Amino acid sequence: MAAPSRSGSAAVPTLGTTVQFEIYRYDPDSDQAPRTQTYEVDTAECGPMVLDALLHIKNRMDGGLTFRRSCREGVCGSCAMNIDGVNTLACTKATADCRSTHVRIFPLPHQEVIKDLVPDLTHFYAQYAALEPWLKTETPPPSGREHRQSKEDRNQLDGHYECIMCACCSTSCPSYWWNSDRFFGPATLLAAHRWIIDSRDESVGERLDQLEDPFRLYRCHTIMNCTSACPKGLNPAKAIADIKKRLVQRHL
Repeated sequence: MAAPSRSGSAAVPTLGTTVQFEIYRYDPDSDQAPRTQTYEVDTAECGPMVLDALLHIKNRMDGGLTFRRSCREGVCGSCAMNIDGVNTLACTKATADCRSTHVRIFPLPHQEVIKDLVPDLTHFYAQYAALEPWLKTETPPPSGREHRQSKEDRNQLDGHYECIMCACCSTSCPSYWWNSDRFFGPATLLAAHRWIIDSRDESVGERLDQLEDPFRLYRCHTIMNCTSACPKGLNPAKAIADIKKRLVQRHL
């Protein structure tokens, strides 16, 4: 499902203004076609974030509205959705930062929808699991307890471990929309790069072999939507470029 476009403009939301939230609705157990439903919310009656408005709608207006949420701190990634035309987290997106007092909310684009704002991410997480995202080593740790790492080597992992697998980046990528059955997508490739550059891992060659495929890696065309969409400010495109570079260098 592609994210909708919106034309026109209105006043930017402020405290105490009434905001119209136009929300995608779909219930597979109903005979109704997918549609949008609009709710008016006084921003003085709920918290400042879009997630607060959604909770207000669910608790006071429509208990059937369905969406994921958990930590409310931008850590779990559960509340990822398309807000105001951008993939982001509802818990860290302030209503006041939306472009007008008419805010459109849709599930993450081009995913099967389970209900309302809940996408089916089964395949997305299966791709991540296929990486075997854990430290792989055969050499016993010198200390007998753990594999130590220098501060410099540890710093290389910055910009990787912060990923919360919210799928905002992958579902903003046109290549992933059309080839998600075989293309790993930005989030999974960022995770792969995290293990490839880990100085403690002894399976770099195996990990690169897994990615040397016309679709798994090379469907990335450096559109940069992934980097623009990441709510944590990470750069999957840079990580993907480095994987491509390493694959070239190993054949020189």
